[in-house]
Amino acid sequence: MLGPRKGFPSTAMPPHNRTMVVTGAAMLWVGWFGFNAGSSWAADGLAGMAMLVTHISAATGALTWMAIEWLKGGKPTIVGIATGMVAGLATITPAAGSVGPEGALLIGLMAGSICFYATQAVKGVFGIDDSLDVFPVHGVGGIIGIIMVSFLGVQGGFLGSSAGESWVPMEQFLIQMKGIAVIGAWTAVASWAILKLIGSFTPLRVTEEEEYEGLDVVEHEERSYDLI
Repeated sequence: MLGPRKGFPSTAMPPHNRTMVVTGAAMLWVGWFGFNAGSSWAADGLAGMAMLVTHISAATGALTWMAIEWLKGGKPTIVGIATGMVAGLATITPAAGSVGPEGALLIGLMAGSICFYATQAVKGVFGIDDSLDVFPVHGVGGIIGIIMVSFLGVQGGFLGSSAGESWVPMEQFLIQMKGIAVIGAWTAVASWAILKLIGSFTPLRVTEEEEYEGLDVVEHEERSYDLI
């Protein structure tokens, strides 16, 4: 509904401030402990395990993304490492109360690798200007986490479980897939309706001239940096 930024994909669009990326990523990492562990509604062993698996998945996602960049490009990037960390956090969230440390390690590996190639596909193959990699990181990562609950969250299941639930993995897999379909449909319809409603009151994006000038100037009449 918004369309791509002017110049995408032919023009290089590097990150604005890598220092702020690292700062924000660090805040997300720490804040996610409260997000996942706090969802247990108690200061107990389940909350502690949720915090542990969150940390393992985030670290593994960051290292996996870094390794792939290193192998493909000869050196990793700080933005890539931060993105891999966020992918690990997003992917473990649906399973934080159901898997153990070994399962979190596998989920982190899947997050760092699958989400990496998902970001390449969204922009390179489908030509979608997802500037913050929201769908390939949070969307794809969330789907992976939802699916892996079926196999890692079962009592005595593959790579262990912290919750000890009892179900048949393939039966639970079908339930999880139905959940993914419902969540996807609800998100798409609700987002479309909200954007249409907002668009009826105010434009959803600026004009080409305003975009060229920059939103700092257009919206705030200030520049972030006065280097010239």
